[in-house]
Amino acid sequence: MYAKNKAQSDCDVKVAIDKGSIRLSFPKRHTPLWELMDGKSLKGKPKYLYLGKAGFSGDNPDDCKRAAQIAIAMESDLDHPEWDKLFDRTLEKYGLAGLLGGKYTKLADVLQMPGTVQAMPEITVGEMWEAYLEWKEGQLQPTTFKLKMPGRTNILKGLHWNSANKTFEQTGNGVWKLPLSSNRIAKLLSEVSIAETSRKYLLANLSEAFTRLQRIGGTKLTVNPFTMIYEITANKVDKYKSTVNAKGELQEWWQVSDSEINLEEKDYRAFSREERDIIIEAFYTSDKAHIRQAAALVEFRFLTGCRPGEAFALRWQDIFMGRDGNYIRFSKSYNGRLKNTQVTKTGETRLFRIYSKLNDLLLRIKPVDAKPVDRVFTSLNGKAWSNEGFIELWYQKSNSSKGIKRHYPGVVTQLVEAGKISCYLPPYHTRHTFITLMAHAGTDLLLLATACGNSVEVIQRHYLGVNTDAVFPDI
Repeated sequence: MYAKNKAQSDCDVKVAIDKGSIRLSFPKRHTPLWELMDGKSLKGKPKYLYLGKAGFSGDNPDDCKRAAQIAIAMESDLDHPEWDKLFDRTLEKYGLAGLLGGKYTKLADVLQMPGTVQAMPEITVGEMWEAYLEWKEGQLQPTTFKLKMPGRTNILKGLHWNSANKTFEQTGNGVWKLPLSSNRIAKLLSEVSIAETSRKYLLANLSEAFTRLQRIGGTKLTVNPFTMIYEITANKVDKYKSTVNAKGELQEWWQVSDSEINLEEKDYRAFSREERDIIIEAFYTSDKAHIRQAAALVEFRFLTGCRPGEAFALRWQDIFMGRDGNYIRFSKSYNGRLKNTQVTKTGETRLFRIYSKLNDLLLRIKPVDAKPVDRVFTSLNGKAWSNEGFIELWYQKSNSSKGIKRHYPGVVTQLVEAGKISCYLPPYHTRHTFITLMAHAGTDLLLLATACGNSVEVIQRHYLGVNTDAVFPDI
């Protein structure tokens, strides 16, 4: 499990003296076990056991010899085909029971019989999740990890944020301290009051965490309980069930708007060309300076279909206009809430060829004294845009004063209320509008997919679907 059975002349568990203290250094093949015992990731570094607190001294040659014998014994047990029966996780077998103030001796409380260890203590959901987060963090975009994982952690702990009191409250549905074999986990997770999409993603993470734990030998369970839970809860989903919205209001199934059901990435509706132009003009002709400041950004997003963070991160050094061709390099994404710049959603750099209408916009907005490192788009105060700030201008801004909450409709909301456009769509639909208009205009689909960072199949399936303007013939 943790090592290959091999013939060897030298012991791979090395003995060294570090600042007068004897230490054992374990090879990487033993890393999974130590990560499990320590409850944290080694992050690629070797596992060291310092023997000073077990009475070993680097100045004593006999202690060095004894440490070498312990190293051989521990490696022999770890490399044996039945290592899980031979290796003593309390370290008492190797004369190290008092090591690190009894850090590992607490495992002796769960031994079923004297002698070698029969089993490790059953890991809890919380312990599995914490180990999973350390492993998962390096695989996710920083934005995704910081925005999604803390909320899922709170669900497992049974915590719910009370926006009125600005505090976390216990829901009674926490599974954090439950062992993985507990039959209460399924019931509690199914009763958590969250959207079914959120529950699906949480269970997917838990299932992946369990699979990883199983792979490194951290559990004796053979069936993934979280896969089973998802199958059970998925079958129980009632699409006509009443839900509670973000404001705490009860909604019947027919009252839930499309924007609450669909993620913006999955809702492929688009504005018409005329509606696009009406929205752009409304930003440019606003009587408010901070709205006019956003007009070029609105037009740019409509003319490129880029994702919001890609536009926020764009600098003049990313725009190339010259004899070698005119194109934009989308290689970064900026998150205004976390104030960090990262790679694009797909992790790829895209080159977007500048066409006539887009060229006119860029020439019009580029300052004479623009430096290569200057941002192309900034808010009125010169700072980088955030998605939240942009949505306030687009949809609405809300504030509270003396217990009264007031809402100030944004530009697009006002256009809908005035009947100038057919419906409200979130800002992300600038992307869907660009792809839809270009696809129906006969643009080469491979060029379009490459420029926008998706695939020809996605465009064919979602943007070139049924022609909604077509009518049945009168036959």
